[in-house]
Amino acid sequence: MAMLQQIRDESDFDQLPHNIPISAAIADIEEKKGFIDYFTFVIEVKTKGEVKYLIYRRYREFFNLHQILEAKYSPENPEKPGPNTCILPSLPGKIYIGNKREIAESRISELNTYMKRLLSLPTWLLLDEALRMFFYQTEQDSQHQPRALRRLRPPTRKVKDVKTPKMDLFSSPRAEVMFDFRGNSKAELRLKRGEVIFLLRRVNADWLEGTVNNQTGIFPETFVKIIKPLPESDSDGEGGGRLYSCLRCFLLTPSGVETRDVCVQEDLTIQPTYKDLLSRMSDVFKVDDIALNYRDPEGDLIRILDDEDVQLMIKEGRGQQGRVNRPVNQFPWELHVTLASDLSVYNTEA
Repeated sequence: MAMLQQIRDESDFDQLPHNIPISAAIADIEEKKGFIDYFTFVIEVKTKGEVKYLIYRRYREFFNLHQILEAKYSPENPEKPGPNTCILPSLPGKIYIGNKREIAESRISELNTYMKRLLSLPTWLLLDEALRMFFYQTEQDSQHQPRALRRLRPPTRKVKDVKTPKMDLFSSPRAEVMFDFRGNSKAELRLKRGEVIFLLRRVNADWLEGTVNNQTGIFPETFVKIIKPLPESDSDGEGGGRLYSCLRCFLLTPSGVETRDVCVQEDLTIQPTYKDLLSRMSDVFKVDDIALNYRDPEGDLIRILDDEDVQLMIKEGRGQQGRVNRPVNQFPWELHVTLASDLSVYNTEA
């Protein structure tokens, strides 16, 4: 009987499409400076057709996939699984406190085991749409250049010393800092008046990326005086560096309106969570008791209370794209931040 079942399983496997994932392993982790700072897992996927590629997934995407599969296939009674049900592997639980890098590193072994057991489940489950989409290489995955793949390198490989060519200080694009600047996130540099920044590329019309004191990040151009400009090929925002997208934010208070551009390493199509946006705006404006809002097509201020409201804001923002002129790397939606106790702003115009 066991032999017959093995033959059936092998026959089912032979009939699977060649693009079905059959194995996956984490190659490395990468830090990403988004609306909040987090780590993604760089995963090497192998398909039945012997094709290998890299995908980039956060822990929350593992968690969401597991919830979907549990709702579909977990038996009500684990001791008596019915047809089209199976016992899913255990996913390591959420961790709320601790160093994010250490947490990500500690999860690698457990997530590798989880993926191995998941892709060893009955053949019919490998055809599940949610499972296939999780392991599918999106266009964003394919365009991403991995910074390092520690776990794909043979452990015996010797690393050669590479001599970095000396930077020609007088020929390099650079700028002098005219005003102190305190960055609002890890993506932004901290600048002191009189420092010289070596320019790497232009992020958008208002922001540049550069290096100072062995730190690389972005900063507003209005805080510096350009000594030698970037060449045209690096001034169009497409110099092959990190992807930055900028969000226009407004803090509305009784004393006036404060405007900020928040630049993050995220694609313009991302839908951040309400919790992430609330945390980032509190950090940007240094205010705790705040509320998030957006303006609808009629100009009314609408309060955001949860992820569904964020989704509606983004949908309406995208619908206004053709009518509002914005830079190519600016989000099509804007945030209006108010004090949580201030209700008067909801009856005023911008």
